[in-house]
Amino acid sequence: MVLRPEGLSRDEVVDVARSGARVELSEAALATMAASRAHVDALAAADQPVYGISTGFGGLATTQIDPAQRERMQRSLIRSHAAGMGDPVEPEVVRAMVLLRARTLATGITGARPELAVALLRLLDGERLPPVPEFGSLGCSGDLAPLAHVATALDLPLAAKEGLALVNGTDGMLGMLVLACADLAALLRAADVAAAMSVEGLLGTDRPFAADLVALRPHPGQQAAAANLTTLLAGSGIVASHRTGDPRVQDAYSLRCAPQVHGAARDALAFAEACADRELVSAIDNPVVVADGRVESVGNFHGAPLAHACDLLAIVVADVASMSERRTDRFLDTARSHGLPPFLAHEPGVDSGLMIAQYTAAALVSECRRLAVPASADTVPTSAMQEDHVSMGWSAARKLRTALAHLAKVLAVEVVTAGRGIDLRAPLAPAPGTGAARDALRAAGVDGPGPDRLVAPELALAADLVATGAIVRAVEQEVGPLA
Repeated sequence: MVLRPEGLSRDEVVDVARSGARVELSEAALATMAASRAHVDALAAADQPVYGISTGFGGLATTQIDPAQRERMQRSLIRSHAAGMGDPVEPEVVRAMVLLRARTLATGITGARPELAVALLRLLDGERLPPVPEFGSLGCSGDLAPLAHVATALDLPLAAKEGLALVNGTDGMLGMLVLACADLAALLRAADVAAAMSVEGLLGTDRPFAADLVALRPHPGQQAAAANLTTLLAGSGIVASHRTGDPRVQDAYSLRCAPQVHGAARDALAFAEACADRELVSAIDNPVVVADGRVESVGNFHGAPLAHACDLLAIVVADVASMSERRTDRFLDTARSHGLPPFLAHEPGVDSGLMIAQYTAAALVSECRRLAVPASADTVPTSAMQEDHVSMGWSAARKLRTALAHLAKVLAVEVVTAGRGIDLRAPLAPAPGTGAARDALRAAGVDGPGPDRLVAPELALAADLVATGAIVRAVEQEVGPLA
């Protein structure tokens, strides 16, 4: 991948973070950085104080720094700001941070030398990724502590302003949002698969998902989810078996309203993706070096847009997980499962079936609800009240990643439960789409109905199928791409 001043796409970030795609700087980026650096060198030689070039940082912005001490000041900035604590974040997050910081340097607005961006990109080529602790960023003045930990791995001397250029960005927040958007997009397709399996196994109807009915409320996400459910349930012998003579006039909300909830989640995701796309062509630093040579203090390092997007997605994740757990629970209750055995047990009383699997889903949903509390509603002033309002965007992104991992597990419990429910409807046959999902479970080692056995390993296998997208791929091989 060639890094240009214009920016990156979300797919490119994911490729570098997760697949190890190699990156090099374009000639345009090298030229832009060199021109910007000339302005910084001229300002560093002048008498007029300029923030971050000839002054201290943050609450020390009014302290003039002697020219002989400025290189030391930049290195001291990195050392002092690398003050994080906690377990290291995931390598894919660090790779995304490195790439995105190099991307901002490539815009030329930081005034950094081309050599600095080249040195950052070298970190992606080998096993030199530095550990970045989980705690330390407040999401304002960028992800200072995490980026400082990244910068500790660079072994070249830092020139005027370069220490600041390495740390004053939203790259950690942005990297995690981009990865989260990719993960949630995949999980929403898995949620549609799980919902279709539940509709089928609980003898629900597909009629509310008809395109003309969904079009009465033209939210694009809702239409996509309903189209998926229609595709997944097409040709179902189970659904066809009760189209006439069923005394029920409508299904429970967790079945009938799946397109509305999953669709609203898609629309929220579209907002977050648009936010990420804008950030991926943004230039984040403070101060910035503009093309005419001016150095201006700005507030673009504030993480509010990213924090709000991450918090919104955490709310969405909790809602989708909650609806999934409600569908799971309906399978286990004889008053609502329409003829299935209690807890889908082989010999109820002797066997407990999937009783405790639903407990696990409920526990995960409860955690998702706690994680849905917005981090961006909090602020803790820092830096002697210079930074008196912060975004907490890093925290919002961290908890979103945790919530997404929980959602994959909740959906796994649902597909395991629904798969067993579908099997118990034999000899009625499932739809090709839902049948492919059930068959993928069986092929992976998640067995169907029978006497009690150790449940946890099968749930783990199902969670892997959901999280990796394998269950959706198995479905799409049968019915074509899902929206």
